[in-house]
Amino acid sequence: QLQASGGGLVQPGGSLRLSCAARGRTLKNYGIAWFRRAPGSERRAVSCISRNDDIIYYQNSVEGRFTISRDNAKGTVYLQMNSLRPEDTAVYYCAARSFLCSSSTSAFTSWGQGTQVTVSS
Repeated sequence: QLQASGGGLVQPGGSLRLSCAARGRTLKNYGIAWFRRAPGSERRAVSCISRNDDIIYYQNSVEGRFTISRDNAKGTVYLQMNSLRPEDTAVYYCAARSFLCSSSTSAFTSWGQGTQVTVSS
């Protein structure tokens, strides 16, 4: 089971770092993605990193502001979010699948419970 953490309330222009970890196992053998669901919207892919870190995907609206990375020693994947905007407000989920990346929710077999990110002044 994946655990996403690090959400909170932040002012526009601020930063947050989300973490995704798995209880009892490491994430180093998995492609890991972050999705988000804003109120009234579908869950959409934000970023993804493949098992070997050779494929990294960003949604256009976050490119240049968000950075996905992994720490294999800790078995954790991070999403560093800078220059946050009100439209980034959503519940953020991490998800895992074997090896590769995907922007499709149906491609992922394991999901975390979600962490709320609210960007507001």
